[in-house]
Amino acid sequence: MPDFTKLIETLITGDIKTLGDLVQKAIDDKVSPKEILNDGLIKGMDIVGEKMQSGDMFIPEVLRSAKAMSGAVELLRPLLTAEDMKASGNVVIGTVKGDLHDIGKNLVKMMLETAGFEVVDLGVDVEPKGFVDAVKGNNSNVLALSALLTTTMPVMKQTIDALTEAGLRENVKILIGGAPVTKQYADQIGADGYAADAGSATILLKKLLG
Repeated sequence: MPDFTKLIETLITGDIKTLGDLVQKAIDDKVSPKEILNDGLIKGMDIVGEKMQSGDMFIPEVLRSAKAMSGAVELLRPLLTAEDMKASGNVVIGTVKGDLHDIGKNLVKMMLETAGFEVVDLGVDVEPKGFVDAVKGNNSNVLALSALLTTTMPVMKQTIDALTEAGLRENVKILIGGAPVTKQYADQIGADGYAADAGSATILLKKLLG
């Protein structure tokens, strides 16, 4: 297997130009585009997620890495087949009804996309029925719910209940997050997991889908 060490290190530093040069060199050297994507870029973003989770990287640095990743993927896109680009999973994400906060949600969305997930973003102030319809309509296997207010946290449970009533709960992993949310609350309302930040959300989701 090709050595992607330098490529991964460059992605972590967020050096857009050098990363583009390294990806182009790998393409010119006839390295499989799928390998460059999975064993280089996505593996690099997994490390970024771990560093964010451990506090070794902060949001501005993570955003730089994600921007570098996006530019590199654009170089690869014309060379990748539909099978190569097949998503790890389809995620419906949104902030629950009554809550208009979206910075954390947007960061989670970005990290999931760079990790190879297809993400359907419903935005903010989303009713339980909106989540259920989106999961059904997109045949999604993951639902990610965000709440930044203690007053909107109960809507997370209402959404899980609505998913259960629609007969979809068994096939969907549910992640919840947001400033007032805890793992204990996730367990209490029957979610599959709780993520404190975008880095841990990606790691946890990969583990859940295993």
